[in-house]
Amino acid sequence: MNQAFAIEPAPKSEVAVEKAEVLQQSVVIEGGEAPAPSSVTITQPEVQAVDPSGEAPLDDAITCLARTIYWEARGERVADMQAVANVVMNRLGHEGFPDTVCGVVKQGSEQGTCQFSWWCDGRADDAQAEDAYAVAKEIARKALNGQLPDRTGGALYFHHREVAPDWGEVYRQTAEVGEFVFYKPWGGTAQ
Repeated sequence: MNQAFAIEPAPKSEVAVEKAEVLQQSVVIEGGEAPAPSSVTITQPEVQAVDPSGEAPLDDAITCLARTIYWEARGERVADMQAVANVVMNRLGHEGFPDTVCGVVKQGSEQGTCQFSWWCDGRADDAQAEDAYAVAKEIARKALNGQLPDRTGGALYFHHREVAPDWGEVYRQTAEVGEFVFYKPWGGTAQ
């Protein structure tokens, strides 16, 4: 008697996380210039299955990128949220920054000088607004898939309009998107 064994497909969240690993490395290796092959393109259902409650550990590209978008720009327009994603992806593809999304997001925390303020603010990092977090995950999906146009002119740095950091004078302003101002180094080298 032959029994047919059905192979359980991997849950959507696992598939999305695996695809995100491949996609983030293609940004590092190829500079993100080539569109993602359809075999590794993250779908909307897959990305929404990742960290559905906004409480997962920050250890995969989708969660790190989505939480950064959420915490840096929640309550702002979608364009503002997309521009924050652009900065993370621009850093990922730049030699002066770590080669993973989580590495980019967490950079500087060991010295207490976080690149993204939400990461070192001492507050809980769980997403609290389900709808805003779903939007952040969708933007993260598009960014990782290479489907998000860069609204920032290649920016590696940004700040909210209401603050005026000293470093803003060191870099060249590239764009203003909603409530944020974006910059990159004059010579192209990150500091």
